[in-house]
Amino acid sequence: MDTHKDASGTASVLQIDIRRVREADLPQVVALDERVTQIAKPDYWRDIYDRYAERRVGERFFLVAEDAGDAAEFPLLGYIVGEIRAWEFGSEPCGWVFAFSVEPGTRLQGIGERLFEAMSTEFKNIGIKTMRTMVARHNQLHMAFFRSEGMVAGPYLQLEMDLDE
Repeated sequence: MDTHKDASGTASVLQIDIRRVREADLPQVVALDERVTQIAKPDYWRDIYDRYAERRVGERFFLVAEDAGDAAEFPLLGYIVGEIRAWEFGSEPCGWVFAFSVEPGTRLQGIGERLFEAMSTEFKNIGIKTMRTMVARHNQLHMAFFRSEGMVAGPYLQLEMDLDE
């Protein structure tokens, strides 16, 4: 359980459950992502659900944090999506996190840490020893979070090229 202050400043206890996503969660995932990114992407999230919640579930993980009590305005408090990727660029199998978000009004309540730990456990349980992610340079929130969880720069550099030139 994590402590949370509601809009009036009264402390309440968030009862957080971490579990695999369900199809019924999709509208809440889409809404949370839109609140954070300001872009609605329902087709994207439908595809992610189909690929990460329905197929190869032993190596793909779409987890959500939900309020098991009545303390949060939004019952879905966050999500994390990852998978095992093997042998790209000579890398041994490792876990990749490629989507992660926590409801803005409930940040700093341990939800992100719980999601990160749950994903780490999923990877460890199938023998994965390394977890990776990619963060945009300007995204200080995600950079600070992942570094606080012990993530550091890895052995690869991302390269890109503008195809319009």
